[in-house]
Amino acid sequence: MHSKSAALRLHVESALAGRIAAPFRQPHFEPVPTVPAGIPLLDEATGGLPRGGLTELCGPPSSGKTSFLQSALAARTASAEVCALVDAHDAFDPARAQSAGVSLPQLLWVRCRNLDQAFRSVDVLLHGGGFGMVAVDLSDTPARLVRQIPLNVWFRLRRTVENTSTILLVLSRESNAKTCASLVLRLEKEKTAWSLRERSLPTRVLHTPACLLDGWTSAGEVIRSCSRRKNLHFLNHSTTPGSADKDLVRFELHTHCALPRSLNEGESLLAEKERTKDPG
Repeated sequence: MHSKSAALRLHVESALAGRIAAPFRQPHFEPVPTVPAGIPLLDEATGGLPRGGLTELCGPPSSGKTSFLQSALAARTASAEVCALVDAHDAFDPARAQSAGVSLPQLLWVRCRNLDQAFRSVDVLLHGGGFGMVAVDLSDTPARLVRQIPLNVWFRLRRTVENTSTILLVLSRESNAKTCASLVLRLEKEKTAWSLRERSLPTRVLHTPACLLDGWTSAGEVIRSCSRRKNLHFLNHSTTPGSADKDLVRFELHTHCALPRSLNEGESLLAEKERTKDPG
């Protein structure tokens, strides 16, 4: 019986010669190098953005994907890395990104009009190399169009970026890369904070003051992670009584809006009064 097993093993090794060096030897997996995205709670839960891998960030509109992108770009450009952003629908705001800490001289902004231009640009950038992170923003693309992207396209992107130090970050409304993604993170908005609250005793003389978006609380959920293995909790699933949703990470995001520099303190107070006086 032992001789038959040895003969079968020799036959398999000879058949796989040149393709797999040692098919019966347990492979040694080295830890995947990761870098922080700039949001401590998410970095602790995910372990950071994996280099040489595809990271998918999905979620509905206003869930915090753009803030995550700005934070990741700010962290990479602060480390003297050159990044590239492939904007599928020309929705990137450079002024807002700069206020979030992104160094624009170290960012290549590729403005596209459709998915075909976006994926052609990503292919050129990845093959060219030299970027610390290449981000693809598909957030404004209808989900039905992103679903039509063949799986072999995601597989080709993963094969292109692996064994490099580049981070490939894809933002979309749904997860579409499947197992081609090394990290899949889903965001969802939970609470919204406004700069001014409604009056407790509304009167006919003074109208309700205008409110500006001050920030919001988002929940992040790790759908897939090659660096961290743990039981995951899903946002759209109910938890069992008494169980703590420790796999959900909640973090606050704030807007970077500020008054123009030409306004002094007196003018800002005047603007505040203009919002609360009687319009009639």
